[in-house]
Order: sequence, then C-alpha cells, then structure tokens
Amino acid sequence: MSLFGTHRASWKKRSTMIAGVLAAVSLAVAGCSSSDTASSGTSSETTAASEVGRTVDEIKESGTVRIGVFADKAPFGSIDSSGDYTGYDIVYGDRIGEDLGVEVEYVPVEAASRVEFLESGKVDIILANFTVTPERKEKVDFVNPYMKVSLGVASPSDREITDPEQLKDASIVVVKGTTADTFIEANYPDAKVQKFEQYTEVTNSLLDGRADAWVTDNTEALAWTGAQEGFSTGITSLGDQDTIAAAVAKGNSTLLEWLNNQLTDLAGEQFFHKDFEQTLEPVYGTDISADELVVEGGKL
Repeated sequence: MSLFGTHRASWKKRSTMIAGVLAAVSLAVAGCSSSDTASSGTSSETTAASEVGRTVDEIKESGTVRIGVFADKAPFGSIDSSGDYTGYDIVYGDRIGEDLGVEVEYVPVEAASRVEFLESGKVDIILANFTVTPERKEKVDFVNPYMKVSLGVASPSDREITDPEQLKDASIVVVKGTTADTFIEANYPDAKVQKFEQYTEVTNSLLDGRADAWVTDNTEALAWTGAQEGFSTGITSLGDQDTIAAAVAKGNSTLLEWLNNQLTDLAGEQFFHKDFEQTLEPVYGTDISADELVVEGGKL
C-alpha cells in the first residue's frame, strides 16, 4: 500500500473515530439537556409543591399530618409528665388527624418560627395560638378562626399594673414574633423591653424580679397568673380584639378548604365549647367564660 494510501486510511479511521466521539458528545449533551430539562421541570414542580405545602390527598396517602404546636404554653400546647402533648390546641389537632384518617405528628415550634415552618414544609398546619394579622396573611393562609383574644398584662400582685399608662415606665417582657411584641413596639416605643424566644424565659424573668410586666394574650396571662401565687392579670383587655386560627402554607387551597369545611361540621357538636371545658375551664375557673373565647363554625 502506498504511503498516500496508508495516510488516507489512517485519516479515514481517525475521521470515523472523531465522528463517533462527536456523535457521543452530541448524544451526551442532548441527554444532559433532556435530563436537565426534565430535572428542572421536576425541581420546579417540587419547589412549587413545597411552596404550597402538601395537599389533602398527599397527607392521606402518607398516613401522617404534621402539625406545629407550642410545647411550653399550657393550657394550649405543652408536654405533660408522661411526655405527651396536651392542651386546647392539641385536642383540636387530634380531631384534625381523626377526621383526615391519619396519625398526627406534633412538631414543637417557637412563636417566631411559625411562618418559617410552614414556608419550608416542616409542618402542614400551624396550631400554635396563631393570631391573625395583615402582615402574617401576606405569608400564610389562615383558616377561619376558632378563638378570639386580646392582649393582657401579667405583673406581681404587690406592684400590679392596672392601667396601660403604667407600661410607659415599666420593664416589659414579651415573646419574639408575637402580636404583643408588635403592639409594644408600635405603642410604647420608649419603654424598656426585653424579648425572649421561649415562654419559660419570659415567666422566669417575672419570677426572679427582672421584669415588671409580661404583655401577652390575655388567655395566656390569665392562665399563668391563675396558677402562680403572687402574680395577677391587672389588665385583661389591651388593644383590639383579635382572632386565633390555624394556618397553612400560602396557596395550599385544598387543605385550607378542608379545614374550613371541618370547622363548619364541628359547630353542630359545639366542639370548641367541649374543648374549653376539658382544657381551659379547669385553669380559668370563673375568670373567663367559654363564650368570651370560643368561636364555633369559624364565624364570630
């Protein structure tokens, strides 16, 4: 074979190899592109699903509903000596699980983390004394209310705060991320305020004399002072009346609708009045009645 023939054969062989490599690269790129597109689509769908939370069907299929609750806020949500969740919100949460036909996984949350737990998909529902506000409505979808509430002020009985004017010169404690936190910032900008993550940190600051007043929901103030000797709720209605409701991730319309329909169904059996009698009445006694707090059927 001539040198030219050998050269040509060699070039032909290399051309074939190059063509094969290019074809493989093209297929690989196409495959990656297709894969990336599919992956991107899946990721987008997953992200979208994550943004709106799990649907009712997805919750039922999983067999578990995740509900965010307080673990240190008796008598609404706390853990008893046996390690079980107990309280007003827990009775409601148990009924949600029962009516969905699934197990309930309670997830402890702090006041400031409630929105984040919904947005990140850590929970399906928040039932942690969540007061409805315009700011929160921008981030989550609220179910119709199951309670009504206003702010109250707990203080030592020997230095009882009975007039809102006294708060201007008081050392005030609040829990971060609560309506009390927002209210005090807006109405008492010059007051001395300490903010804590945990409710136990707040009450401890009152007990050891580091604070003069705790501003919180009147339901919480009355519950704590009713069980704590030497303290009282001198102001039981501070600011406007608000409502408390369950919340779901923004855009989770199927779960929102299901929960609203459940509230309507529960009204016929006066579910929340019975819940009050079981969990709150033993704490409040005659200080506050069920009708002052309870909302049936999601309607004020």
